Amino acid sequence: MSFGEKILDYKEEFLKDFDELLRIESVSADGNAKSREALEWMLKKAEDFGLVAKNIEGKAGHAEITAGEKVCATLTHLDVVPAGEGWDCDPFCLTVRDGKYLGRGVADDKGCALITLYCLRALKDAGIEGKNTLRAIFGTDEEVGMTDVVAYFSSEKMPDMSFTPDSEYGICSAEKGILHLEISCADQNCEILTELKGGNALNAVPDKAYALLNCTENDDHQLMRLADAKLGDFEFKYTIDGLMIICRGKAAHAAEPYLGHNAILDLVDLLASNFSLQRLGKLCTFIHTNFHLESDGTSLGIKMRDSQSGPLTACLSTINIDETGAKATIDIRYPVTFGGKELIRRIKHAAEFEDVEVKILSHTLPLCVDEEMPIIDILKSSYTEVMGKAPDMYSTGGGTYARKLGGKGVAFGPVFPGEDGRLHNSNEGLSEESFWNHAQICLEAMYRMFTAEI
Repeated sequence: MSFGEKILDYKEEFLKDFDELLRIESVSADGNAKSREALEWMLKKAEDFGLVAKNIEGKAGHAEITAGEKVCATLTHLDVVPAGEGWDCDPFCLTVRDGKYLGRGVADDKGCALITLYCLRALKDAGIEGKNTLRAIFGTDEEVGMTDVVAYFSSEKMPDMSFTPDSEYGICSAEKGILHLEISCADQNCEILTELKGGNALNAVPDKAYALLNCTENDDHQLMRLADAKLGDFEFKYTIDGLMIICRGKAAHAAEPYLGHNAILDLVDLLASNFSLQRLGKLCTFIHTNFHLESDGTSLGIKMRDSQSGPLTACLSTINIDETGAKATIDIRYPVTFGGKELIRRIKHAAEFEDVEVKILSHTLPLCVDEEMPIIDILKSSYTEVMGKAPDMYSTGGGTYARKLGGKGVAFGPVFPGEDGRLHNSNEGLSEESFWNHAQICLEAMYRMFTAEI
C-alpha cells in the first residue's frame, strides 16, 4: 500500500468542502475580492485542520507543516476564468454526473489546491516525522498575470524543491514563451460596423461574438446566404440599431486553440466575404489579413516549431469595436528555442503595414528545466508507485507557476493523457477515477518531499 492511498480516507469530507470552495466565484478577471475570499476560506480551513497558515497581502498564502530549514512546496491557484457559455450544469458548484466531477475549477485549479491542503492534513494526522518544512502555497491571480506569487516570494523563501499540479501528466520539462498583445486604433474609420465585440478572457478561445451593422437590406440577405456556406454558427437579429449578427464558436484554452473554434475569426471572415476591408476598418482588416481562420501564425509570418516544445500557437482572444475606438487582444505561445524579440519585431511590422498600434501587455519567457534535478526523481517514483508505470516527460504551451520557481520546480498533473479536462471551456471536469488517482500521486509526492534528505 502506498502512503498516497490514505487520501481516500477523507473522500466524503473532501467533497463537501470542494463544493463549498467551487461556489466562491473567484473569477480573477472580475477583480480580487472573490479570489481573496477563496484564499481566506482555504487558510481558515487549514487552521481548522491544525496546520500553520499565513496570508500574504491577500494575494497569496500558504499552509504548512513546519520541520527542517529546507522548504518543499506545492503551488496551486484559487482563481478561475469566467464561466462562459455552453454549460449544461451550474459552473459554480460541484456536479457529479456519469462518473465525472464537473465545475469551473475542478481541473484548473481549485481541485488540486484543495487536494494539497488535504495532503498536509493526512501527513499531520498520520504523525509523519518530516525532515523538511512542507508548504501548500495558494495564489489568487494565476489566470491574469501571476502577480500573486511575485508578492509571495518577495517576503517568503523560494522552495528548495517544488511542483505545481496545474497542467498534465507526466512531468513538464519545458513551457513555451507567452506573449500577450493588444492591437488597437483610435481612428477605426469603419463605414458599416457600429459594434463588434467578443471574448471574455485573454487566455481563452472566444466562444461568442456579435456585430451590429448599419447596412442595406440587400447586404442583409447576402450575408445570410454567405453564412450558410461558412463553418461558423450564425444567428441574425433585427434590432432598432440595425442588423445584429451573433456567432457562436467553441471555447478552449489559448494554449491549445486548435481544440476550440474562434467565434471572432468566424464573424470577421463572414463580414469580409461581403464587404471590402476598407469598409470594415483598420482593425478588422488587420485581423482578416493576418489571421483568417488560423491558429498557427501562418499569415502573420510567425509560424514555427521546434523539437523540444512543438509549434507556435496564436489566438485572437477578445475584440471590442465601438464609437470610442477599436481594440483586440492576442495570446501567442512560442517555442522555447525561439527569441521573443524577433517575434515582436515581425508582429509590429505587420501592424505598421495595416496602420494599427501594438502594445505588449505581458511577455513571459520560455522555461526549460534540468531533467536531472532531484524533484524529477521524486515525482517519477511517486507516479510509478500509484500508477504502476513511469510518467513521460513533455512540454506545454500553458503557463504555470513553474516559471516562478527559479528552476527548482516543474508542472505535474492533474490531467492524464487522453483525457480532456475542458480547461477554460464549458463543462470543465475530470473523471472521478482520474481525480482520485491524482490525489494519491500528489500525497505520495508530498510525503516523499517531506521526508527526503535534501
